[in-house]
Formats: sequence, structure tokens, C-alpha cells
Amino acid sequence: MTTALASRELNSLDRCDRCGAQAYVRVTLESSGGELLFCAHHARSVEANLRPLASDWHDESDRLLEKERVLVDD
Repeated sequence: MTTALASRELNSLDRCDRCGAQAYVRVTLESSGGELLFCAHHARSVEANLRPLASDWHDESDRLLEKERVLVDD
């Protein structure tokens, strides 16, 4: 069951643990298996310190570019 949760796509209900914005990065911690969610901005700010402690770094921040392209095309 944990695998199914970890592999699901992040959506607008997933919020950054630091600021409450929409989360685009899910970090699974090696030691506890716990998860942290971050917006793209906060993920970049903690990446250097947190990545060595992570068993998985699931990054969907490229979806931000897709949203930007849609806005520009409209």
C-alpha cells in the first residue's frame, strides 16, 4: 500500500509542508519512510541538505512549465 501512495501523481490537494502552496516534490526519508511535501521553491532551498537523507525524491515541478505554456498559448 505504501508503494501505491508513493507512486501517485501529486495534485492540488497536496500542499507544501513549509508554506502551504501546491506541492510538486515528494521526499521519502530513508530513516523513517516518512514523507515531506514541498513546492518547487522550497524543494530547491532544502535539496542539498535533504537529498542525502532521502530514499526517493519525486519531482513533478516540470508540470509548472506545462501550466505556463498553456497560459502563453491562450
